[in-house]
Amino acid sequence: MRTRTCLAAAALVAGLSVCAVGTADASGIGDWARGEKADLRLVAATQAIGPGQEGVRLGLHVRLDPGWKIYWRSPGTAGLPPALDWAESANLRETTLRWPAPKRFELFGLQSYGYADEVVLPIEARLVDPGAATALRADVAYLVCRDICIPGAARVVLDLGAGLPAPSAAAHLIDRYAGRVPVPADTAGVSLTAETGNRTLVVMARAERPFAAPDVFVETAALSDLPAPRVSLTDGGREARFVFHDVSVPAGAALTATLVDASLALEGVAVAEQAARTIGTVLLIALLGGLILNLMPCVLPVLALKVTGLAGLAGARPAAARLSLLATAAGVLLSMLALGAALAGVRATGGAIGWGVQFQQPVFLALMATLTGLFAFNLWGLFTIGTPRWADGLAAAAPRRGLAGDVATGGLATLLATPCSAPFVGTAAAWALTRGTGEILAVFAALGTGLALPWLALAAAPRLAALLPRPGAWMIRLRAVMGVLLAGTSIWLLTVLAKQVGDGVAMAAGAAMASAGLALWLARGRRIAVPVAAALAFGAVTLPAITGAPPIAASTVMPGVLAFSAEEAERRARSGETLLVDITADWCVTCQVNKAMVLDRGAVAERLRSGAVGVMRGDWTRPDPAIAAYLARHGRVGIPFNAVYGPAAPQGIPLPELLTEGMVLDAFSRAHGSAQAAR
Repeated sequence: MRTRTCLAAAALVAGLSVCAVGTADASGIGDWARGEKADLRLVAATQAIGPGQEGVRLGLHVRLDPGWKIYWRSPGTAGLPPALDWAESANLRETTLRWPAPKRFELFGLQSYGYADEVVLPIEARLVDPGAATALRADVAYLVCRDICIPGAARVVLDLGAGLPAPSAAAHLIDRYAGRVPVPADTAGVSLTAETGNRTLVVMARAERPFAAPDVFVETAALSDLPAPRVSLTDGGREARFVFHDVSVPAGAALTATLVDASLALEGVAVAEQAARTIGTVLLIALLGGLILNLMPCVLPVLALKVTGLAGLAGARPAAARLSLLATAAGVLLSMLALGAALAGVRATGGAIGWGVQFQQPVFLALMATLTGLFAFNLWGLFTIGTPRWADGLAAAAPRRGLAGDVATGGLATLLATPCSAPFVGTAAAWALTRGTGEILAVFAALGTGLALPWLALAAAPRLAALLPRPGAWMIRLRAVMGVLLAGTSIWLLTVLAKQVGDGVAMAAGAAMASAGLALWLARGRRIAVPVAAALAFGAVTLPAITGAPPIAASTVMPGVLAFSAEEAERRARSGETLLVDITADWCVTCQVNKAMVLDRGAVAERLRSGAVGVMRGDWTRPDPAIAAYLARHGRVGIPFNAVYGPAAPQGIPLPELLTEGMVLDAFSRAHGSAQAAR
C-alpha cells in the first residue's frame, strides 16, 4: 500500500510540480531537470548513433541535495526505487537498468539501502531501427528521503542523431558507475552459501583473496526486511560470515546476495540450507547417502565386481568369507577417504572441488579405463592378483584372488560409483566441502562406511556364503560374462576420454590396454607377461598427459536446446518463459537414466518438444567454472542437477537427483505460475 501511495504521489508531482526540461544537444548529454531535492539528466556514452549500431549505453545521472538519498532496487525496511517510463521515446525497443552497489543507511534502527550525493544508474538501450536517430523521453518517479520522505518526479530528455559515434563527455562517468555494478561472484573467485535455522540466517562468502571490511545486502522473496548483519572473518580473512539475528527464512529459500568490500562488488545466488544440522546429523546423512549410492544407476559398472566378489565366496569357510568381505569393505573405505583427502588438498590450493569432478580429468579417466580393463583380464583368467607376503597367513583360506584383490575391488568399486550424486550424498558432501579438512574426512568416512555396508552386513553373517552353489563350471561362465561387462565399462570410459582429449589419444590408450591383454594371453605362465602388460597399461594411463593434446571443441548444442547461461535463464524467466535447465555429463550415468526415463519420454518430453517449456543444457563432462559456480549457488557439489525457471520462479526450482514425471510437471506448473503448465 505504501509503494502504491508513493507512486501515485510521484505521478501527481510529475503532473503539477516543476520538471524543467531543456533542449537536448548533440553532445550525448541531456539538460538537467529539477525534481524534489534532486537534479536529474539523461546522458549517453556516445554523441550519436553510428551506422548499424543496435544499442547505446545510457545513464540516469542524479545529483541529490545535501543529506538526501534515493533508493536501490531493494530499498530495505522502507523506500521506493526509481522507476522510469519510456513510453514517449522514439526508436527505442527496450532498456535494462543496472544498479551500482548501494550504501547502507540506518535511521532509528531501521535499515535502508541506496545512494547519497550523486549516482549514475547505467542503462542498456536497444534500438528498433539500428543506426537511426533516437529520441529518448523518460518520466522518472522516485522517492527521496532524509528525516522525512518526499515523492519526486522529473522528465529527462536526450536526442541522439545518426552520425559518428564518438565518445561523449559523459562516457567516463557512465563507465565509472558501471564499474560499481556487481559482477557474478564466480568470476571474482567467491563462493556463497547460506544457512538458516533458530531464527538466524548466516551467509558465508569464501574467496581466494582475503576480505577487508565486507558488507552484504540480501534479497529474498521469503523476507522483505533484514537487520544489519554481524560480520566476522576467518581463515586469514578469506572466509566472511554474515549473521542476521531474529529473522525467519525457510530452508530452501533462494537468496540473492550482493557483497561489497571497498572497490569489490559482486552478486550471487545461494539457497538457504537448514542450519540445525550438527556434525553428528551430517554423519548420519552421509551414512544413509552412501548406502543409497549402492542402488543408484551410477553403480551399474560396479555390478560385475559385486557379483564376482560374492561368487568367489562360494564354498569358502566362514572365516575366509568374513576376511574377504572385510578386505573389500576396507578398500571401499580407504578409497573414499583418499578421495576426501584429495578434494581437501585441491581446495587448499585454491582449486574448484565437487563430487565426481575427478571424472573431468583425462588421466583419471585413462586410469579407470585401464583398471576396469585389467579387472576384465583377471576375470577371464589371464592373470591373478596376488597377496603380499606379510598377509599370506591371513589369506591362506581366502578366495584365489587374495586380500590384495579384495582391497583393490573395493577401491575400484568406490571410484566407479562416484561420478554421480545421490539423495543425501549431495547434502552431506556440500556441507563437508565448505568446512575444514577434519570435517571433510569425517563425512567421506561416513559415506564410505555407508557404501561398504552391504559387504559389512555379509561379513557379520558369513555363513550366508554357504547358500551359494559350490564352485564349478558356472563360476567360470559367470566370470567370463562379468568380464565382458567390465570390458564394456572400460570402452565407455574411453569414449568419455575421447570427448576430452580427442579420438586419436583415446584410441591409442585403448590400443595400449588391449595390447596388455594380448600380452597376458600370449605369454601366460611366463615371467615376462606381467611386466610387459604393466608397461603397456602404464603407457595407456600416462598417454593423455604426455601427448598434451588440447581439449576438443565444445559439443554442438542440439537444435532447439539453449547453451547454458545462468543469467540468460533468469532473464528468460523474468520475460515470461518457462525453462528447464539440465546440467549433465557423459560420465554421469544417472543423468542418462533421467533422460531416458523422464525427460525424453511421456508428458515431459511432449511439453519440451512443443516448445511450451524451453530446454537449456550445460555439459560438465569437462571442467567448467561457470557450471561449478552455478551448482554451488544452489548448494550442490555434483550432478545430475536440474532446475525449472519461470515467471513465478525466476531464481529456479531445483529438482532432486532422481527425477519422476510427476515432480517435473509439478515444477513446470509452479514456475509458470498456473496449473495449466502441468497439463
